[in-house]
Amino acid sequence: MKQTALTQLHKDLGAKMAEFAGYEMPIVYSGQVEEHHTVRNAVGVFDVSHMGEFILKGDGAAALIQKVTSNDVYALSPGKAQYSCLPNENGGIVDDLLVYHLEDGNYMLVVNASNIEKDWNHIMKYNTDNVDMVNISDNTSLLAIQGPKAIEALQSLTDVDLSTIAYYTFTKHQFAGVGNVIISATGYTGAGGFEIYFPKEHSLTIWNKIFEAGAAFGIKPIGLAARDTLRLEMGFCLYGNDIDDTTSPLEAGLGWITKLKAANNEFVGKDKIVAGKEAGLTRKLVGFEMIDRGIPRHDYPILDENGAVIGKVTSGTQSPSLNKAIGLGYVNNEKSAADSEIFIDIRQKPVKAKVVKIPFWNK
Repeated sequence: MKQTALTQLHKDLGAKMAEFAGYEMPIVYSGQVEEHHTVRNAVGVFDVSHMGEFILKGDGAAALIQKVTSNDVYALSPGKAQYSCLPNENGGIVDDLLVYHLEDGNYMLVVNASNIEKDWNHIMKYNTDNVDMVNISDNTSLLAIQGPKAIEALQSLTDVDLSTIAYYTFTKHQFAGVGNVIISATGYTGAGGFEIYFPKEHSLTIWNKIFEAGAAFGIKPIGLAARDTLRLEMGFCLYGNDIDDTTSPLEAGLGWITKLKAANNEFVGKDKIVAGKEAGLTRKLVGFEMIDRGIPRHDYPILDENGAVIGKVTSGTQSPSLNKAIGLGYVNNEKSAADSEIFIDIRQKPVKAKVVKIPFWNK
């Protein structure tokens, strides 16, 4: 298994470690529910250095990104980030990702750890103009400091007024004594906060300074298990569960990042996505909450009132914030409206649920 620059630190802190996307990662420290509430109510730190980062720069960089991503990179000014996806030739999803416009002609793509090689090869396939591409994943650390007290916990570590960094914008500045750190108001929790990118040799120094500065605000290390329940409460897709090579971004509810009408946006797979839209989607990704007792899990069948299979669960959990079981899943169109009654097949027993609007949790 690969390791991040902080793997030994996580072990020293008593984290339960496990394999995730080929990396040895911290799953739980003190307890999943406690860590979840720490992020919702105070501030917590995730080591997500397993994520992949590619730099694309120079002439043709923007055009290549426009070709391989579904969003409109030309709408992205320097200092702003954008959520997007990499469609494949059949209109499915190679991966979802963040696009950062660092400065004119210079971009950073942040991709899922399990898809680094796959995404690199996919983009390179369309790099016919030899755009300068550099994979900096192995040399880059990424910490996500998430929660309502993140600004207070981090402010003493930088001269930048963190309260002025709007959602999905970022700055490059000195942080914890290290220069040119990307401080980005993004995250995967819905709790607010920042993601910071820096050369991995500074990992231990920056981690320790964050915890010194945040001690008064109850800062704690958080594992990937809580990250999953936090993202699910927001209805955020997890690649490999809720979206994959066979799912259309439109049926996954990602039409808002699929700019079919943007000028100069003839991206890979667009024709298949448009054709699917014109033919009419047959299924949609929906959020649901359990009415009767039971916890939905990945791949559990979803049934109608007659017991017919109408879809399947893609993600499910007991929500710590809401104290109820929730999930995401694909269902036939006729059962996709809010308040539709559905049943989850839990160990050969139909358990009642209902479709609800996402996000499940609101501040």
